[in-house]
Amino acid sequence: MSGWYVTLPEDLAFASLQPFLHPGPVMVIISGPSGVGKDSVIASMRELGYPFRFVVTATDRPPRPSERHGIDYYFLSRAEFQRLVAEDGFLEHALVYDQHKGVPKAQVREALSSGCDVVLRLDVQGAATVRREVPQAVTVFVAPPSPEVLLSRLKRRGGDTAEQLQRRLETALREMQRIREFDYVVVNREGALEEAARQVAAIIQAEKLRVGRTAIVL
Repeated sequence: MSGWYVTLPEDLAFASLQPFLHPGPVMVIISGPSGVGKDSVIASMRELGYPFRFVVTATDRPPRPSERHGIDYYFLSRAEFQRLVAEDGFLEHALVYDQHKGVPKAQVREALSSGCDVVLRLDVQGAATVRREVPQAVTVFVAPPSPEVLLSRLKRRGGDTAEQLQRRLETALREMQRIREFDYVVVNREGALEEAARQVAAIIQAEKLRVGRTAIVL
């Protein structure tokens, strides 16, 4: 009806909406037992075109034939790794299966400053450590659908002796008991890798819309 005069609300009334119009980056920790398919899920997310920055873990173990420096891991000498430990250069580091692994702080800060969502791949122990240091981080436990599938995937990895394989399996079964420590669980079923990747992407999107989310500070 002509002649009506409407007063727009003050900006203050919409101030609480601002974080949802331009949400900051989400830090997501992809974790789970050895051989469950963490790397495969992350690679599938990339292939599906989801935008994120992957923080590459550093390790002092030698690379496997298919692994590339700076892509799969940063392969450091034992001396280089210990130097970074002494300089407080890791967000988290631990001894896993007689191999040192750590998340370089510089890589995390650079990834966050880009404004993109940040994805870390960590074992269960490392995920717990980072969650204590960065409580804003979102933790996702990637699980196998059954013990048989887990054993099959561990065998397909190759490079392990029978003793090492048994040790990995026993560790994986213990780690499965810690599922309730995580925010989300994604089951990586056989032949459904894309489904798992889409579920992780959906978790990231949901977290951007969560009320009460605070900025990540390192």
